[in-house]
Amino acid sequence: MQSPIETDAVIIGAGPVGLFQVFELGLLEINAHVIDALPEIGGQCIELYPDKPIYDIPAIPVCTGRELTHNLLKQVTPFKPQFHLNQEVTTLEKQADGRFLIGTSLHQQFLSKTIFVAAGVGAFQPRTLNLEGIENFVDKQVFYKVKDPAQFTGKRMVICGGGDSALDWALHFADKVSNLTLIHRRDDFKAAPQSVTQMRALCASHQMKLEIGQITGFSSSNGQLTQIAVSNIDGDVHTIDVDVLLLFYGLSPKLGPIADWGLDIDRKQITVDTERFQTSTPGIYAVGDINVYPGKKKLILSGFHEAALAAFAAAAYLSPEKPIQLQYTTTSTKLHQVLGVGSPTFE
Repeated sequence: MQSPIETDAVIIGAGPVGLFQVFELGLLEINAHVIDALPEIGGQCIELYPDKPIYDIPAIPVCTGRELTHNLLKQVTPFKPQFHLNQEVTTLEKQADGRFLIGTSLHQQFLSKTIFVAAGVGAFQPRTLNLEGIENFVDKQVFYKVKDPAQFTGKRMVICGGGDSALDWALHFADKVSNLTLIHRRDDFKAAPQSVTQMRALCASHQMKLEIGQITGFSSSNGQLTQIAVSNIDGDVHTIDVDVLLLFYGLSPKLGPIADWGLDIDRKQITVDTERFQTSTPGIYAVGDINVYPGKKKLILSGFHEAALAAFAAAAYLSPEKPIQLQYTTTSTKLHQVLGVGSPTFE
């Protein structure tokens, strides 16, 4: 076990909100270390929809999850954050001097004055297909997320699910695979109405097929998945030839060790106030999808707002005797120095 890394702030979660938390803290000259259980920076944006368009980021009409992550990383470059990836925070203990001792699954330790939990929905896992033996084909022919869409071109594809992920990928692949079948347990979808309308139009033009039922079995040959068995609502069973099976049954969020940190939790979310976004433990803040408060909306832009107020609250917590002035990046010479940019010229 190495000596703890001493820092003013540790951010748990390297998704968009965690990255913007780095930026807001940096403007207040608070440097941060960032820990994430995933092997790559970007959180759900990279893990679940790296190439899916996002339309509700202010002043950016459209960008993908990958592009958003890239731009946020570029934005925090002046603050030189240190990232510690592919490890989960496993322990948290408050010390006699008020700091927090954090331990990770890779046996790293951090001694931090403040903590920002930006862990999204927590340690999420996809809900899996409950068929014995199907796990042998995961990440070969059975996928719970799409990382490289090009690898499926020309394949016989089956997509299961009725939410946005299932419908979005069905619409994406309809003209790129040799044939496509969408399977959902009922003829009622949680996806955006526009996506459902587009899907039904593709079915009407025979560009894809919709089946109402559930996968109840599969066949394989020489270590390759070849067919799936589908039971319809009447109990009739038929088979579909398949090269690739995409399963979008949703995510099962798990707070993991966070649940044991003594924070007030409501339905697997951390409760916070809306002035500081502080948890029930002073010095620990929660931002983004992991938190809950009256009127909470799980939007990236909401998380950005929360990160800004949490940063100012942390600055006051770290230096209670020092007045914290609100400065603007458009006019503040000090912030220009922090960001490493020249003063703008106004015409």
